[in-house]
Amino acid sequence: MIRKFVLETLAEDVGRGDLYALVFEAQAASANIMAKSDGVLAGVKYCDVLAKEEGLSVTWFKNDGDTFAKGDQIALVESDSHTLLKCERTLLNMLLHASSIATLTRRFADIVKPYGTRLLDTRKTRPMLRVFEKYATRCGGAVNHRMGLDDCLMLKDTHLKTIDDLDAFMAEARLKIPFTSKIEIEAETFAQAKMFMAAGADIVMCDNMTPEQLAEVVGYKQAHYPGVLLEASGNISLETIEAYAKTGVDAISSGALIHQANWIDLSMKVN
Repeated sequence: MIRKFVLETLAEDVGRGDLYALVFEAQAASANIMAKSDGVLAGVKYCDVLAKEEGLSVTWFKNDGDTFAKGDQIALVESDSHTLLKCERTLLNMLLHASSIATLTRRFADIVKPYGTRLLDTRKTRPMLRVFEKYATRCGGAVNHRMGLDDCLMLKDTHLKTIDDLDAFMAEARLKIPFTSKIEIEAETFAQAKMFMAAGADIVMCDNMTPEQLAEVVGYKQAHYPGVLLEASGNISLETIEAYAKTGVDAISSGALIHQANWIDLSMKVN
């Protein structure tokens, strides 16, 4: 899957061929990938696949998940000039996109870490980039939420509108979904959270609750359903996430890890 993604990304940029290669003969070349801002590195795994396919030699001075500062050398890339310049933008785009997500994710992760709360990403990813973007959140310190509709049965408010008898639905679901799959139900109120725990949910997502409302659900869960996992979600930001983590909730999910990530600054300088 990574190889296919990398080759298609390169093909998008190269098109029918790099016109530069028509003008000059190739010569030995090297370049430094430099940080022009602070951040957390992600994308090494993907760049290594590109290097193997195109015959680039890459010496990394940072690994996936490592922090870097403005002015740091991230990598040394060596090849012939045609190959180096053909791959330049693809290498940088993969590093920039992934590292930008990892950098923002690390800021969230550092806030919740002292409370033992797991930070989760969401399915709010760009089309066809889910695996890549969720890999980037892992590099930043998050835990992946479900990858798609096939690895957890999640009942959101839209699903619940179609279900008349939740208990009957849950009984049927346990017979039909894989034995190892969990069932998560989205609750918007304390009353709903209690009902869904009683119905046998493995995970209850507390959506758009205040930290005070969430704390009430956490207390009830600990007293009556300690085996149920609680997830907080909905408009979680850098400014508010600590208040949610302090409630003792098991996990906090945020789409902002991906869709609010601003690009950091990396560049390639040919020697």
